[in-house]
Amino acid sequence: MKTLAVLVLCSLAVNCLTSDAFTGSQPADGPAQEGLFVEREQASTVVRQKRAAGELSLTQLESLREVCEANLGCEDMMDTHGIIAAYTAYYGPVPY
Repeated sequence: MKTLAVLVLCSLAVNCLTSDAFTGSQPADGPAQEGLFVEREQASTVVRQKRAAGELSLTQLESLREVCEANLGCEDMMDTHGIIAAYTAYYGPVPY
């Protein structure tokens, strides 16, 4: 157990010594790392893409289906092309 604690402390020391924050190259009033923060629009786009890559639950699909059923064109497209394609065509990207 002592060996593990020593290894963790050594790895933290190496990490601190090799980081840019230790050298003091960044100004005091600027961010510590460039690119650390992103605009809200860009972040929400990335989140939507990651969510779209995963499988939707049955509850989420039912929610999309209910929205799409209110529009006759969307409902017809849902029957032929699928719920996700129809929702995307009529309402934009899937919100979750």
